[in-house]
Amino acid sequence: MAAGPASPPDLPASLGAFSPAQGPGIEGPMTASAHPDHNWPDHDWPVLQPGWVWLCGAGPGDPGLLTLHGLNALRQAEVVVYDALVSEEILAWAPQARLIYAGKRGGKPSPQQRDISLSLIEQARAGRRVLRLKGGDPFVFGRGGEEAQTLVQHGIPFRIVPGITAGIGGLAYAGIPVTHRDVNQAVTFVTGHDATGAAPTSLDWGAIARGSQVIVIYMGIKHIAQIAGALLDAGRPGDEPVAVVANAATPEQRVLESTLARITADLEATPVPPPAVICVGRAALMRQALDWQALAAGAAPRNTDPLGRGRPAESA
Repeated sequence: MAAGPASPPDLPASLGAFSPAQGPGIEGPMTASAHPDHNWPDHDWPVLQPGWVWLCGAGPGDPGLLTLHGLNALRQAEVVVYDALVSEEILAWAPQARLIYAGKRGGKPSPQQRDISLSLIEQARAGRRVLRLKGGDPFVFGRGGEEAQTLVQHGIPFRIVPGITAGIGGLAYAGIPVTHRDVNQAVTFVTGHDATGAAPTSLDWGAIARGSQVIVIYMGIKHIAQIAGALLDAGRPGDEPVAVVANAATPEQRVLESTLARITADLEATPVPPPAVICVGRAALMRQALDWQALAAGAAPRNTDPLGRGRPAESA
């Protein structure tokens, strides 16, 4: 695996510089005064010890959506093994670390999962502080469970640092609430491909279609024709709203609004580059009122009552 970017962007001045050798000589949690970034809020911040691996989610794109535990890990890591969806802005917060790229992108040459897991073991056994950094959340279609299990089987101590998954945070950046009281009492998260890269065949699309008013699909663009067809065959209406959010929570974010019957043709006519998350269900209509980025730029809401309730939102 090749090393990551050699010259990351300048670090924000408020974060300062930190080398693990300068860190506090303690074994337990750090207080705010002992933390390498002295302006942090008071908390017993955990220490990334030599020989440990922390599996951390970086969130859906916007560096500001990284958790404080994630930033704490970045400031201490000696090695950061990162995925394709982790931005250079986030990596810049670990100027002291060696960066190892381990991105897996569909249709492109990618490191094998076994090689990534064994690299984590190798770095930890060398006594380094290792951060495995993944886009979104490591335990939501991120293979974090596989990597954590490998560490357990090889006797490597680890910690999980959850992140904001794109199926929630990415949709929120498009103005789509994954749950809305007038729309759904359940939401189902599914992957658009199985371990081989093919459309998932083990899913009961009929049960999903009947049991969940909102369906969120990760990595589903490649197989959208099969997925949409399965949902239509299971009885979902052809005019059901669908939103595809690409490069969510980044300056390159794009949103395609369509319906279940038209989504395949619309994606062919207006290709949306991966990574993307797909929302199927009437919750996608809420973007007409809640596209907060467009509102912040001065646009008027397209529809203040996209669900057609006919009464104020604050009404019961």
